[in-house]
Amino acid sequence: MASFLAAVAEFRADLEYPASWFVEDVDPQALVDPAAFEAYTARLVNERTASGVRPGFVPMTTLWWVDRGRFLGRLAIRHRLTPVLEQLGGHIGYDVRPSARRQGHATAMLAAALPIARSLGISQALVMCDKSNVASRRVIEANGGQLIDITEHKRRYWVPTARSSTDTDG
Repeated sequence: MASFLAAVAEFRADLEYPASWFVEDVDPQALVDPAAFEAYTARLVNERTASGVRPGFVPMTTLWWVDRGRFLGRLAIRHRLTPVLEQLGGHIGYDVRPSARRQGHATAMLAAALPIARSLGISQALVMCDKSNVASRRVIEANGGQLIDITEHKRRYWVPTARSSTDTDG
């Protein structure tokens, strides 16, 4: 809990990138209470089902990337897309806490999310990044992303959710 809240504080203090919607969704003061934190995590788990989805959201699997008890980042795997998500969100979103960036976590996180998306029936995931986010562009391309287009604010990619027979572990 403490590591998660410290990461939220880092995200909020980061002047390089605006805070993700998931950070704005967290009230750190309320989550200091263990019962409130448990309710928050239960809500995240419940959002995987249609009955647990909040208005304006789609069913979504939220995963935390943690190393030795330290919260490093968050993944959101959206089970389906709306017209808005097709333009501004995509199937998979990821956030790495500022102090853990540029260490390969985002590339590994996206790679870990792809088989989960596949298990949800998504054969190719729509993944996007801000036009100016070179690091995220590299993450998506390292995971096989093929550029669809560049909109006013986003670079949009199709990323296969299964490794092709020509991929190697090498």
